[in-house]
Parts: sequence; C-alpha cells; structure tokens
Amino acid sequence: MSESKKEEVKDYYGKTLQKSEDLKTNACCTALSYPDHIKSIMGKVHDEVMAKYYGCGLTIPHELKGLTVLDLGSGSGRDCYIVSALVGNNGKVIGVDMTDEQLEVANNHLDYHAKAFGHDKSNVTFLKGDIEKLNLLDLPENSVDVVISNCVINLATDKHAVLKEVFRLLKPEGEMFFSDVYSDRKVPNHLVSDPVLYGECLSGALYWNDFINLSKEVGFRDPRLVESAPITIMNKDVESKVGMIKFYSATYRLFKIESLEPDCEDYGQAVIYKGTLNNNENYFRLDENHIFPKGNVFKVCGNSFKILKESRFEKHFEFIGDQSTHYGIFQDCGKVLPFDENPEEDDFSNKGSCC
Repeated sequence: MSESKKEEVKDYYGKTLQKSEDLKTNACCTALSYPDHIKSIMGKVHDEVMAKYYGCGLTIPHELKGLTVLDLGSGSGRDCYIVSALVGNNGKVIGVDMTDEQLEVANNHLDYHAKAFGHDKSNVTFLKGDIEKLNLLDLPENSVDVVISNCVINLATDKHAVLKEVFRLLKPEGEMFFSDVYSDRKVPNHLVSDPVLYGECLSGALYWNDFINLSKEVGFRDPRLVESAPITIMNKDVESKVGMIKFYSATYRLFKIESLEPDCEDYGQAVIYKGTLNNNENYFRLDENHIFPKGNVFKVCGNSFKILKESRFEKHFEFIGDQSTHYGIFQDCGKVLPFDENPEEDDFSNKGSCC
C-alpha cells in the first residue's frame, strides 16, 4: 500500500469513523442474518468492540476447535473474539491491524473476553502490522490453520502481496475464509484516488475476475464463492460517482491444496455428509454450488472430493471412489457468473455438484 493511501485509510478508520453509524454507505457494514450459535457468542462481546465493527460478511467458518486462526485487518477485535470462543482453550487467535485507535480498543478487552468465554487466560493476540507486509511480523511459515478477513483486503493496494503471504503462512490443507467487496467491472483510477470511496470499501474493490486470476496465480487453484449479495450504497452522491459499476459483498474460501486441478474433472466420485458438524446437523454448505444434505449421495468432481478429503472436514464425510479412472470434464458443473442476484436459496435439487 502506498504510504499516502495507507495514512488515508488509518485516519479514516482511526479518526473519522468513531462507530459503525458514521459510515457513509453500507458497503463496509452490510446487514446479516447470523446463525444462533454466533448470535449467542456476539451477545458476550464487549459493547465498545461491537460499536467499532466495520465488516461486510460472516467470516467465521466451521470446525475451528483447537486451531490457530489469523484475522487480517482485525480492527476492534470483534471477529477475533467470536473466533476465540470457538477455538477454545487449546486454540489461538492472532489479529493484525495497522490502526492504533482500533488496536487500543481490541487490547483493552482481552481479559474481559477470556472471562466471558471461560478461558484460563486470553487466547487472543493483537499485532500492529500491514497486511501487505506480513513477512515483517514474527509469524512462521506454514503455521496457521485458517485465515479470516472481513472487508479489509479491498483497502490494500497490493492485493497480490496479501494473498501471497496468506498462502505462505497457511499450513498445507489450510483455508482462507473471508468476505470482501467486489465489482462487476474494473474500477477506474480516478475513483480509486477518491479517499472517501476508498475508505468506504468501494473504489479499492477488485473486479471479480481479477480476483479469481490473482488467487490462482499465488497458488489457490480453485477459489470457491460461498455467498454474495448486491451492495445498495444508499448515498446519492456516492452513487452518482460510481455510475454503472455494481458492487457486491462476497464470501470466498481458498484452500491450500496444491494437487487441485485447474478444471472440474470427472472421476466418478461422490461423498455423503454425515451430519456431524456442530450447528449443521441437516446440511453443510461448502460453497454456493455445493450444499450437502445429510445422508445424500452427492456426486462431485475431483477437486471437491480433494477439498473435503484433505481438509479438516474429512471426518464429517464418507467418500466413494478414487481417481483411478478419468471420465473427462465434469459435465454437471452448471457454472454461472458470480453474484447471481436471484439465487434459489437452499434448493438442494438445483444445487448440482458444481465445482
């Protein structure tokens, strides 16, 4: 990130914004429907931490107990503290942020949350740092199980550096699970230079196809879109500036599995979800095209098979088949462009085994 742009972002989130209501658009703070178990945890998070939350999605994946989780752009610490409850006493949470005012709020409530979640001591550490320069922090290579981030990477000017460092820090088979803002076309430079549009998480947004290509370039071979929603800016002045550009809040998951193939290949494989993930007894949603009902034999391509087999989700599935016979390209993929604004929510019959 250029030094001038970095200072603009730090001032915006450290001085201009004092609470989420100070945002001029809803890009950095979209409305969400949280699962009950997350709501229960959020009810124990300190009010000051909650007041300074500027996120755009739910970046809390499943199966975190005992893991090491890194939060990029952790701000006042809301997501870190939610995750700290889920990883438990034997887990660890690391938050990285560059804004002193946000870090002060986060660090003021370490003991409060340790007590609230029944931990022997705080399992959260906050580090001051630039997410484009994670190599300057004392974080060993292949040391993190899961990386999360909530509406922050759009604020980085060198997004390649961020993703490259995430890939380096993740353990093999680890995952990056994050929400951010994306555009349906490339954002012109004169909008990128606008400090308010940038601070509001709009003009720094990546065109979605640039993000896909960038992810593959650094090693995340098969990016998966989990869910998305259009952003209604709700500010006439900002809307007139951005013109025809459409913005979306989207959650992606990226797995560090180097054996994944560039396309969806058919090996005649299938999986059965056991219904054993906590708070997901009836079905498990891997991404927007893979919703696995409990007990259903679900045909998948080779990449989906590997993602489930080689990740922390393995114990929750039964696996049918191997890769001894190749049947060509996976025909039932049914891919569509990202950010379909009229999805058929949770329609298992229409959610084919797309990859």
